[in-house]
Amino acid sequence: MNQPLNIAIAGLGTVGAATVRLLRDHRALHAQRCGRDIVISAVSARDRGRDRGFELGDIQWVDDPLELARRPGIDAVVELIGGSDGIARELVETALAAGRHVVTANKALLAHHGTALARLAEGNGGSLRYEAAVAGGIPIVKALREGLAGNAVDRIYGILNGTCNYILTTMRESGREFDDVLAEAQALGYAEADPSFDVDGVDTAHKLAILTALAFGTEVDFDAIHIEGIRGVTADDIRFAEELGYRVKLLGIARRTGHGIEQRVHPCLVARTTPVAHVEGVYNAVVADGDYAETTVYQGKGAGGGPTASAVVADIMDVARGDFVPTFAIPAGDLAPSKPVSMERHNGPFYICMTVRDEPGVMAEITAIFRDEAISLESMLQRGRAPGEPVPVVLTTHETEEAAMGRALALISGLDTMIAPPRMIRIETL
Repeated sequence: MNQPLNIAIAGLGTVGAATVRLLRDHRALHAQRCGRDIVISAVSARDRGRDRGFELGDIQWVDDPLELARRPGIDAVVELIGGSDGIARELVETALAAGRHVVTANKALLAHHGTALARLAEGNGGSLRYEAAVAGGIPIVKALREGLAGNAVDRIYGILNGTCNYILTTMRESGREFDDVLAEAQALGYAEADPSFDVDGVDTAHKLAILTALAFGTEVDFDAIHIEGIRGVTADDIRFAEELGYRVKLLGIARRTGHGIEQRVHPCLVARTTPVAHVEGVYNAVVADGDYAETTVYQGKGAGGGPTASAVVADIMDVARGDFVPTFAIPAGDLAPSKPVSMERHNGPFYICMTVRDEPGVMAEITAIFRDEAISLESMLQRGRAPGEPVPVVLTTHETEEAAMGRALALISGLDTMIAPPRMIRIETL
């Protein structure tokens, strides 16, 4: 058997601790599959005294994580600290500059600095691996970088945040509103005390930025992504969507267009017949459309110690085997500059929910505005109330340009008969 692979792990939270346990539990199996032993030589974390479910044994504790990148004899550094900057970024840059291999689960770091880190890795003879950064236990990075390497990808999309998917699922099943379900998710540990990154779409956008670079061979460009979260989705929207044959999901979507690569994160109405409509709770799913493989679907747990550690260890095993491919499937120097596509160019059908006063001529005013913007209506739901009371009206449209829809909704919002601003959710044809 070859010389052992000596690794150092920075960060022993839920994922870091699970990674140590997994490497220990299946050490013989991993050695058999890699042709060499994997040895944890050193670790670093904030609190040495915390009970993590294992003893350090012969693993050396290091107070300064940066020492792991410089320590003699370390072949690979596993960064599980998190955060787009600070010590995590410094550790990864130091390790790569020294020619070390790096395995990370840090989606924020890659979304903001992925291109530069890929160049640093490839320029110094190391590798940067990040299966755990996107969709937890789903091996979507390997699928795109290797399994679908022979394909040109036209579109990739998915449910990339389990917190949002749990909230939307529970809202549908219980009929409760967003704030109530969010509080429950926080109590159960599915949402952070500050849930902004999750519910405002930022976490999904981090992962989409990585998938876009992989799928389309472009530089990572987080700033090119249009981002909306789920705070504005109501129980009425979810109920009306069901009546119309749809479900509401927060999707990250990247697709090739005639203007460039469109990247967007926002709530979508998806037909109940589509695979992602049935992905519930904290589960994630990613769908890739290739020209030869056609549509492939990947589903599993997107977070948690076990699934994420599984992805981390898979990367470590690739390093042990010497299986190296460019960070984003093609050499970093060949990644194409990002060409952002304005959301105003987006074309698709829309769901519109309005609350209006029940007066003669209301619908005539609304439909006239849509007519003047060349927006064709497909269906309407109207729930009758007593004369003069607020009435919910739901419209769906045929495919139209986002810019035209924006102008129409601005005019409709100004009507005297409108009780509240109209809510719009894009309908995604999958």
